[in-house]
Amino acid sequence: MLRKLVLKTLNKYASKWVVLGFDILLVCFAFITAYAIRFNLSFNFDATSIKEQLLLVIGASLISFLLVGSYKGIIRHTGTKDIFNVFIGASLCTLCMGFIVLVNQFLEIYKGFTIPKSIILIHYLVAIFVLTVSRYAFKAFYEIISTELKTIKNVLIYGAGNSGIITYGALNRERGINYDIQGFIDDDRNKINKKIDRIKIHNPSKIHKEFIEKNDIHEIIISVQNIKPTRLLEITDEFIALGVQVKIVPPLSKWIGGHLQVNQIKQINIDDLLGRDKISIENPIVKREVANKVVLVTGAAGSIGSEISRQLSSYNLELLILIDQAESPLYDLQQELIQNGESNFKAIVADVRDFKRMEAIFAKYKPQKVFHAAAYKHVPLMEESPYEAIKINVFGTKVIADLSLKYKVKRFVMVSSDKAVNPTNVMGATKRVAELYVSCLSNEKSNTKFTITRFGNVLGSNGSVIPLFKKQIEKGGPLTLTHREITRYFMTIPEACSLVLEAGAMGDGGEIYIFDMGKSIKIFDLAKRMISLSGFVYPDDIDIKITGLRPGEKLYEELLANDENTIKTYHEKIMIAKSLVIDCFKVKNEIIKLTEENINFTNHTIVASIKEIVPEYISNNSEYEKLDKIPVSLY
Repeated sequence: MLRKLVLKTLNKYASKWVVLGFDILLVCFAFITAYAIRFNLSFNFDATSIKEQLLLVIGASLISFLLVGSYKGIIRHTGTKDIFNVFIGASLCTLCMGFIVLVNQFLEIYKGFTIPKSIILIHYLVAIFVLTVSRYAFKAFYEIISTELKTIKNVLIYGAGNSGIITYGALNRERGINYDIQGFIDDDRNKINKKIDRIKIHNPSKIHKEFIEKNDIHEIIISVQNIKPTRLLEITDEFIALGVQVKIVPPLSKWIGGHLQVNQIKQINIDDLLGRDKISIENPIVKREVANKVVLVTGAAGSIGSEISRQLSSYNLELLILIDQAESPLYDLQQELIQNGESNFKAIVADVRDFKRMEAIFAKYKPQKVFHAAAYKHVPLMEESPYEAIKINVFGTKVIADLSLKYKVKRFVMVSSDKAVNPTNVMGATKRVAELYVSCLSNEKSNTKFTITRFGNVLGSNGSVIPLFKKQIEKGGPLTLTHREITRYFMTIPEACSLVLEAGAMGDGGEIYIFDMGKSIKIFDLAKRMISLSGFVYPDDIDIKITGLRPGEKLYEELLANDENTIKTYHEKIMIAKSLVIDCFKVKNEIIKLTEENINFTNHTIVASIKEIVPEYISNNSEYEKLDKIPVSLY
């Protein structure tokens, strides 16, 4: 109870009038001290005259402090601006006193009254000193008392540069939690063993288990601007293994009003640990390509389609048309764009497989650019439903591509997948068939440029592994993983879509663009990091259960087929996959036949037909593996 009472008392702000009164008392004390200094601390001076002079000191200081407002600052948060106000107040007080003394000497309004000039000068210096020291003394007293009474959180700051020093200041100003900075960490040899505000800078190699336990370290805050994800990954893995919580200071661009707030220091999340540099692309070319144009996006409510739509909405389009059959997600996107102040768009609930409906939309709005992101993407579900995979991934693409050709769309951009490369499942194979059809159309003489973009997994997309792991962690585990050695490429949704838009403004048509996805990530390691970052220990708190590869699933994804190589573009993160020449007449006819007769086929005959079109499609861990060995008649 006493502890709570003291804390409550300390947390109350002193009345500004109490501060004003205290400041005036200090000024009076400084005046008496000035006399003592002037007379060599002998106090051999006329005390009667001082009483009269103090009335002038009180009046001058009262007027000065009221005008400057130096008494309004919160003492416990005294800073440079507060001390500057004290300086101005004391200066104004001295000028006021000097002016009154000089006027009285000339006019003799109050005979016999004066203050020696030396006393006025000494008083000025002493007043500034005692007013400043009193504020910092109270601030230090508050910090010491509150430190003793409040819960202390011992932290280390990784980074002894400008960002680290700013973080140190922000932690010291925090009132909700009492942070005790035990040291800085920096790998700059010129800084190691030096001190900042009496706090030592440590070598990272000296931060071991014994150091953490000895100093009772709770958190390590990484405060390094523009740190590479690969380095961040190394640091985080090292410190998580020591059993401490790891946090990170956000980029300078995200600081509120240019100032860092403690509540902005966040827990490291998996997005920060991709182990690859974030792709950031300026899009002046895209801006020029889409300005004042009608742009249509299919699959606009999906993970990729919605982000493409968000980025396109920021450009000066004539009209943005959003098409999706998923009513609720499309409504959510519509409302989001409205809330962001966007109005030049049209959200339409429609199915890309419905040719008449799609043609009506093309005829009415006459789009000049089309981004085709509508697709079924879940491997296990499509493995069980080849019919549906053909309908949306192949026939849906055919409908939009054919209409783009018919209505003279300037650019058609298809969003494909790395699963289309040497496919081992129905989903990847149907995406490859769609790629082939678009490639065939691009070979026909027309004004429409057909472009294909191909990339790997995106973080946080619907049904992806990271949201699944998060849900499993919330439920206490275990995390389910199909194979211990499985790896995947990852990038964030915004950067993937930024690259799609950039690639959609490149080339003369017919290209398959692939993106630099960085290094592939081992999903087992990703799962362990997510457990650690959530505050749990693997496998004691949450385990990882290996369930076995799902039908059609690969251990390693690829971005290029065996017979493909790449050609550089003007952007280092975007490359062109140079494919083998195909017999477009034969392939196109087989695809048309597949889409028209799909309804009459069984699952096995559908898959067999796909394998005829995509000979590199070899099923893996699937019931369709036998079709790779035994030819099956289509009829």
